[in-house]
Amino acid sequence: MRKPVLPVLLVLLVLLAGCAPDGGTRDDGRITLRFQSLAWQEESVAANRELVKEWNATHPDIKVEYVQGSWDSVHDQLLTSFEGGEAPDVIHDASDDLADFAYGGYLADLTGLLPARLKSDIPQRSWDTTTFGDGVYGVPFLQEPRVLIANAAWLKRSGVRIPTPEHPWTWAEFGTIAKRLSGDGRYGVAWPLKEPVSATLNLSLSAGGRLFHRGADGKVTVRLEAGDEVVPRTIHDQAVTDRSASPTTLGSGGSDTLPGFFGGKYAMVPLGFSYRQQIVQQAPKGFDWQVLPAPAGAAGLAQGVSPQTLSVAEDSPHKKEAVRFVDFLLRPENMVRLALGDWMLPTGTKALKDPALRTGKDGWATGTALAAHLRPAPAQSVRGYPEWKDKVATPAFQEYYSGAIGLDELRERLEEDGNLVLARYQR
Repeated sequence: MRKPVLPVLLVLLVLLAGCAPDGGTRDDGRITLRFQSLAWQEESVAANRELVKEWNATHPDIKVEYVQGSWDSVHDQLLTSFEGGEAPDVIHDASDDLADFAYGGYLADLTGLLPARLKSDIPQRSWDTTTFGDGVYGVPFLQEPRVLIANAAWLKRSGVRIPTPEHPWTWAEFGTIAKRLSGDGRYGVAWPLKEPVSATLNLSLSAGGRLFHRGADGKVTVRLEAGDEVVPRTIHDQAVTDRSASPTTLGSGGSDTLPGFFGGKYAMVPLGFSYRQQIVQQAPKGFDWQVLPAPAGAAGLAQGVSPQTLSVAEDSPHKKEAVRFVDFLLRPENMVRLALGDWMLPTGTKALKDPALRTGKDGWATGTALAAHLRPAPAQSVRGYPEWKDKVATPAFQEYYSGAIGLDELRERLEEDGNLVLARYQR
């Protein structure tokens, strides 16, 4: 008589589960964590992989597996993995992508898990970007201000005042200088605004812009006020009225503007701080460039950012061990390595003091001088922001910057159409 097969299969399944690498515990008691990284630049990938290797060499009971993710598809990929119960233990993302995951219960609240060292080293303004309700759902560790990348020789020949973080241009001065630098088929500035919303909203903080207003009932509404108009007016006037900004770059990404910049078509390009790496790699030999702070307004150099973050999945069975690994990754010396690999700024105050991030070479010192002025992006905790951005704000800003609509219609669409979208998320 044959023995039943089912008990044997159950035993095999239990044994296999004990050996599973996906965030489980092996039968020898060794824990395996999966760390999904979105690093993509060669230096950044190398830094992340080296740190994982160093962790594994010194923590034999907690193995970390490196999983390569992609910024292009991370939101949908994470949503699928959360719903399928297959999310990585440690998740690399950006703070402006966390709200729906946090409110949806997919991310662990780290409030009681974070070590005191890490909590005190990162400023509260950075923690605010990953705080939703009463919980903290990610550790902000890299941030990227927008700066002006300028043709240094062109500016020197023109005789314009060169701005510094201590004495930046105002938005009005920036408009005047862009006009002065234009002519003979060349432009003072090229705005790469394929994704116009975050650039506009984040820079508008310098002029006192808020756009999103939270009432006593906790609900958010959109209002385009005087401070919110400064940056959009500047860009519109440069592209449409003064012709000091190239109209052909308005639909371009940042990388698309670099050939024209190197070729002498534009004196300045507003870009994220990390674009310096591409410039170092691609600029023609002898090309003289420099990093300038973005213009300042009524609120000085204030600027919105959405830092890169490290979160822990709510379904992870090893949350404490995952946070230990995050703490290791973000030791000051390691945070410096990650920042150098991504050409970005660390959030940690100790890491920001590292001499490697304060050199004048490649504009590092200008970037670190801006760190104290960085604030949470205006839309950081607004539920429904992705739909508002895609369906309402992006087309409205694109049409305004091209001259197809005026400021009044821009306001009407952002407010009236936008508030209808946000209302659906706040019932």
